[in-house]
Amino acid sequence: MKISIVIPALNEEGIVGKTVRTVPVDKLNKHGLETEIIVVDNASTDNTAKEAEEAGARVVLGSKRGYGNAYLAGFKEATGDIIVMGDADGTYPFPMTYEFIQPILKGEADFVMGSRLKGDIKEGAMPALHRYVGNPFLTWVLNKLFGAGISDAHCGMRAIKKETLKILDLKSGGMEFASEMVIEAARKNIKIAEIPITYYPREGESKLSSFADGWRHLRFMMLYRPTPFLLGPGLIALLVGLILTFTVALQGQSRLHTLILGSLLLIIGYQMLLAWIHFGAFGTVYGFSKSSGIIKKIMSYHSLGRELSVGLILLAAGVIGGLYVLYSWSAVGFGSLYQIQYAMMALILSILGIQTIFSGMFLSLLLLANDYKSD
Repeated sequence: MKISIVIPALNEEGIVGKTVRTVPVDKLNKHGLETEIIVVDNASTDNTAKEAEEAGARVVLGSKRGYGNAYLAGFKEATGDIIVMGDADGTYPFPMTYEFIQPILKGEADFVMGSRLKGDIKEGAMPALHRYVGNPFLTWVLNKLFGAGISDAHCGMRAIKKETLKILDLKSGGMEFASEMVIEAARKNIKIAEIPITYYPREGESKLSSFADGWRHLRFMMLYRPTPFLLGPGLIALLVGLILTFTVALQGQSRLHTLILGSLLLIIGYQMLLAWIHFGAFGTVYGFSKSSGIIKKIMSYHSLGRELSVGLILLAAGVIGGLYVLYSWSAVGFGSLYQIQYAMMALILSILGIQTIFSGMFLSLLLLANDYKSD
């Protein structure tokens, strides 16, 4: 059996060589595990590649930057039956590689995840925001949505059988690659095991961006499961907005604050529903999720034509209402405007119409992309 250690590296001069040397090649060979170390130079501008090569790694040049792109390039070059993943910055315990892959060797799992949160996090290795808020929250969301049942969804030390890796069919080029791997494993009922590990402070400058990377992971999960994020909250906001807006409009009273609040909730709710459709349609076209009946119905040329027609009708009604308010205002010499309700209704209809039109245009572009993919 052969083991491939795949390590992405971007400007890790001064540490990548040390990291490569921590891989226990002799120990693995002693147990009958032929070992290769692949360092993916992710367009570094320093001596990362030379240092890794001198330490005994085979260097692969990654043409596209990005965490996921680096791993995808490394996976193509890997010849091992088991692929072990970890960063080049000295944070992960490569010396325990043999112990780490035991669940795969024993046939107990096809995919092994390290767990920093169940293991030992050395002082200064992980910011408090990541340790107590970011990682637990994102892991909780992922477990709730996909039932992965793991404790540390974004631990970078992993091991997977190469045949299992092919089943996952991973595509993401950025940091969301870490989430995609776990999500696809959970969706395809891959046997996952967790091993507590020690997490060390990194050497060199961190390339993580807490909020940007966190949002990328959350956004990626929304591609697979947009309903909990958008449909429920959107329907609630839309319903409350409709009640407040039309109650004030029908009563004919100038309760401006209530009317503004209702209008705002109505527009936000409608926008969230459109976003739910867009996320679902995008996920379907690019293979991240299966479309529901509603999304399938909307993603047809006939439905898109009707959506554009509805948008034009709403926009026309808003424009006509606005012109009526303007005419009434001019009739009193552009003095005080008493028709606040009509003005707000014209504004709401115009905004909803424009949103619907652009939504139809966006979905049309997705359909074109889908047609090109089919061809």
